[in-house]
Order: sequence, then structure tokens, then C-alpha cells
Amino acid sequence: MKYNNPVVKGFYPDPSVIKVNDTYYMVCSSFQYFPGVPLFESKDLLNWKQIGHCLTRKSQIQLETVNSSGGVFAPTIRHNDGRFYMVTTNDTTHQNFYVWTDDIYGEWSEPIYVDQGGIDPDLYFEDGKTLFMSNGVDDQGVGGIVQCEIEIETGRKLTPGRTIWNGTGGRYLESPHLYKMNGYYYLLAAEGGTEYGHMVTYARGTSSSGPFEAYAHNPVLTNRNLGGYELQGVGHGDLVQDDRGNWWLFHLGFRQIGRWATYHHLGREVFLTPITFGEDGWFTAGHEGTTLTSFETNRIPETVIQQDKKHYTFENTNWNLDWCYLRHPNTEHYQLESDKLTLTGTDVTLDVPASPTFIGLRQKDFNATISVNVSLTSGEAGITIYMDENHHYEVAIRGQQDGYKVIERLNIGDIKSIEHEVNLGNKKHATLVIRSSQERYSFLFQVDGEEVLLGTAQTRYLSSEVAGGFTGVLIGLYASGQDNSAEFTNFKCDYH
Repeated sequence: MKYNNPVVKGFYPDPSVIKVNDTYYMVCSSFQYFPGVPLFESKDLLNWKQIGHCLTRKSQIQLETVNSSGGVFAPTIRHNDGRFYMVTTNDTTHQNFYVWTDDIYGEWSEPIYVDQGGIDPDLYFEDGKTLFMSNGVDDQGVGGIVQCEIEIETGRKLTPGRTIWNGTGGRYLESPHLYKMNGYYYLLAAEGGTEYGHMVTYARGTSSSGPFEAYAHNPVLTNRNLGGYELQGVGHGDLVQDDRGNWWLFHLGFRQIGRWATYHHLGREVFLTPITFGEDGWFTAGHEGTTLTSFETNRIPETVIQQDKKHYTFENTNWNLDWCYLRHPNTEHYQLESDKLTLTGTDVTLDVPASPTFIGLRQKDFNATISVNVSLTSGEAGITIYMDENHHYEVAIRGQQDGYKVIERLNIGDIKSIEHEVNLGNKKHATLVIRSSQERYSFLFQVDGEEVLLGTAQTRYLSSEVAGGFTGVLIGLYASGQDNSAEFTNFKCDYH
């Protein structure tokens, strides 16, 4: 059968996957968004359903005043003796910690901290011992993949941190994962930075603590030399074995906006690439060491149909799963109903690293039409195409003493400009519309059956190449202005 990449679209970076019985579970990074660490399940590797988040309480993660792309980095999910563990980093506070649960559909524990630096932590269980790994500097000041043994109940270090592998020479050695297969311990990592030079590398040894011998043909997977190819930034992977004994690599990558337009704004997404072991015990990945937009394979049964949801509304999404907030929200300002959203604004705007009244969906494809009916009392309310506090576009209604206006506003770094505005008189409601293509957003509104184009803006100014950081664009609904009450109905996001 043929399957298409990415298998999970939109800003869901740093995937980590395990298989427990007949079900696969996956977690991804969430950075400054809350709830933290989205959690998915699948029966067939291709179709993923979000079932929760690992960090759902303020006590589990500090996000106040965290800048965009701070907060929760690269989680790893693991399972041992009937218990699930998710280990991650709060990069803002420079703390590695893990939480656990005995019920994958329930709440997770309070955090257990590990006194070891670095990011991208991993847990490896064997013979009653727990090994903790991260990329950083060990207790002797040596940089690389650092490993120690911990007490899993408390996080207490039982051995000093020691560097076990220095990688292959690529910059930003990160994302360590350890596996035991075919009598060897395999150490998977990423190098090259989570950009166009990203790559997956690995080594193996006969002990879980090394020494490790690097694969002679590293990197085992990278798209860094595929100029003019849509999929780039391939790296940061996790291995999993299916019921048929086949091995797969889940990893991140991104889709640039055009063949020769090296910008990406949808964020880093989840890709699936087949792994093949040779007789010598070394493995290769993908198509000649690259990943593709689609793979033809007999590893997945023909009965599996890959789903691709194209239509999103209030009614067919879940407020607690599909939508997210900026940092810790004041829930009193959100009234979430099956077919309606009511937001109460504050003086906090989208331009600061705080928690404005905002709730968002990740943008999942380039070509889309987004619309919603908005009615407000005063202040401002509308749709934001949001990358970070310095890079976002809005189409919104503003209430002022002389009546109401609909505006198009662009925020690009230090440039913040209302590009166009149209008076609505005493009409305090309108249908706001954004049409998205690979290279442009168009901003429109509808009132009394008439549609008016306000203007357009390039997607590249919301890309990681311009904005920096590690996140992707969210489609946000927001309200600002003290005590402003805004009502949103008939929300639609249709991908073409």
C-alpha cells in the first residue's frame, strides 16, 4: 500500500513513540502552549487520535512569562512494569523531570526532577535499573550524550553523569534514545540542528553504557542534500517495532512553502520512515537514507486506510484535546460550548509573553479557508494567525466610541501596523475570513451578504526562518480589552 507523510500534520515536533500490547502511543513537544505534551494513540501507525495531554495542571509545569519556544522541550514516552513514563525538559527553568501514570487515559503524576542538565532526556529500563540520558555536559565537564543511573521512585542519581558518546561531529548532538536489539545496544541521536542540516545518526555497542561504535554510513537519515524537495529538516527520531516484526522510525521534519522557497511556517511535523536491518545488524532508513512524501510498502496491511481530516468546526473538535492556550489561562475568561465560544478580554495582548485570552488550533496544511462569526461589546476580537508574540496577523472587529471597525493588522518583529480598516457603523458583528495558500494569507470579512477583501500578507514572515524559534502557526480566536465580551459562532476551517 501507499502512505503519505507527514502522518501527523501541523506543529507537533519531536515525536516519541512506544508500543504497548496492540497499541502505539506518541507524545510531542508543546513549548509555551498549555496543556503540555499532547498524547496520541494508534492501532496502525498511520492514523493517530489524540487522547490527552501529559501536563494538564499548573503544578506540573511552570509557563508564566515563558517566551515563545521556551517551556516544554522534546519529551520521551516509555513503559515499564505496567507504568507509563513521560520525561522532558522545561528549558526555561533548565530542569529535567518526568511524570508517570498507570492509566494512559487518566491524569499524570506530579513531576519528579532529575539533577542532571541538558535537554531531550530519555529513560531506559533493564534488569530493575533505570538509566537516564540527556545531551549536555557530564560531571567531569565533557560534552555529549550523558548517562547516569537513577532511582525511578525519586529521580535521585545513583551514579555520576558520564558522557557515553560524542556523536559523529555534527553540531547540536541531541535526542538520545537507547534500545536493545539483536544482542546489541543501539544509541540513536540527532545532529546538525533542527533546521535544514538536521539528521539522524546512531551507534551500537555490547553494553548499555558503551563504548559505542558509530554506524559507518552516518547519517542514517537526512534530507539535507535534497535541494528543491518539499520535505526538509528531517531528524530527531524514535524507533518502534510493529506486530509483524518490522522496524519504523518516527521523526520530525517540515514542509517548506515552495520548491525553491526555503521557508516553513506550519512547524515541525511527524513523519514515518521504514527501517531495514542488514545481516550484519546495522540498519538503513527510508529511500537511500532520505524520507519521502509517500512510501509504497507491503509492511502495512491493505485494509488500513489513511485518514486525512479536512473539515474542522466547534462541533467536531474537542476543546480539551484539539485546542490549546498560551501559557496558563484564566479559565474564567473562557466559556466553551459545543457550538459557541465566548471570550472575556483583558488588557493582556498577543504581543507579550503572557496569557492573553486566546485559544488556538494548529494549522495543518497550507491551503485553507478559515471563517467565524464574531460579535462583541467593546475592545477587540477576531482571528489571529499566530507564530509568536512578535510575529502574527489578525483580522478582527474593534469597538470604539464612534462605532465598530473591521481591521487587518500585521505584526512582523518590531513592525506593527493596521494595514486596512473599514467602518461598520453601529454593526458590532461580522463574519471574519482568512484564506490561506502556501505563500499568502488573505484577510476578508462578510457583512450583509457582501464580502470585502482587506488585504494579503506573505506566509514567509511567520516562518521559523524569519521569526526564529521551534514552533509553528496556530489559528487562534482571541479577545482583548478589559471586560470585553466576544461571542464566536459557526467556526469553520476547511483544508483544500
